[in-house]
Amino acid sequence: MERVSPYALGATLYMPATRADILEVIAGHKLPGLRSLVICLEDAVAAIDVDSALNSLRAVLRGMLLEGRRADGPLVFVRPRDSEMAAALNDWPEIAAVDGFVVPKLTLASLPLWARAVSRAELLLMPTLETSEVYNPTAMAELGCALRQSLGGRILALRIGGNDLMGCLGLRRNPSTTLYQTPMGYVIPMLAGVLGSQGFALTAPVFEQLATPGLLDEELQLDIAHGLVGKTAIHPSQIAQIHDSFRVTLDDLNCARLIVSEQAPAVFRHNDAMLEPATHHNWAVNIIERARWHGVKAAEASLAEPVRLAEVAR
Repeated sequence: MERVSPYALGATLYMPATRADILEVIAGHKLPGLRSLVICLEDAVAAIDVDSALNSLRAVLRGMLLEGRRADGPLVFVRPRDSEMAAALNDWPEIAAVDGFVVPKLTLASLPLWARAVSRAELLLMPTLETSEVYNPTAMAELGCALRQSLGGRILALRIGGNDLMGCLGLRRNPSTTLYQTPMGYVIPMLAGVLGSQGFALTAPVFEQLATPGLLDEELQLDIAHGLVGKTAIHPSQIAQIHDSFRVTLDDLNCARLIVSEQAPAVFRHNDAMLEPATHHNWAVNIIERARWHGVKAAEASLAEPVRLAEVAR
């Protein structure tokens, strides 16, 4: 089975398990451009509604198995409230219908509980980094090592819970600034370095302001500059904008193809930049993978042409 790419996530929409239209979304009758969704049993469901939410989830899973999954349909994840609930869901025969679980508020202390709870090897995991320990780079390095040892290739991506992390400091996003102008301006680059260097893909926090799409564009450019592979959407109106931002430029795609070419020199010049395949190979692979899932920026797509051999450095 082909490994799922974290770039396939795109904009991830969270939906309470109590919603009545989840099957319509999964089937593509609603939000046909959605790439990934999370059926939430945690923050989006009140404690008094948990039993009802679990019954609704089971009905959705049975419907998915009955109707089958579209090849081009969204990835589907479930977010349990805790590891105890995850263990129960893991034993449901119907859970085979989904791609995996989102792990809320993962810490080094809770990791063994989750590793035992989700024993089905086919279920992917997306732990969410949203507790006070996230501010400690040493703790994050230790968590990354533990994740690799206990769950290895089952981690599709690590999700950065921006609002919860701001809440740890008693803060809320200023609606006129990006998260990078808050303490997240330390946290996101730190996580990108500490956990990205261990091979983990990371997704960007939600942007909850609906009236400032220009500011969302600004934040998305910063997300991408830090190597983040997707972003949580707070509302369906953000989905297309997030996906468009993850399109690559034609120049970047051409550079990437040249860098991974078997004929690439050790150092060469292309569009007034010096390229070194030994240094830029990982970047090039990521650009090509992004283009596979999101394509080339619309203004440049019609200009696409076969890549020409780059100028060799003298």
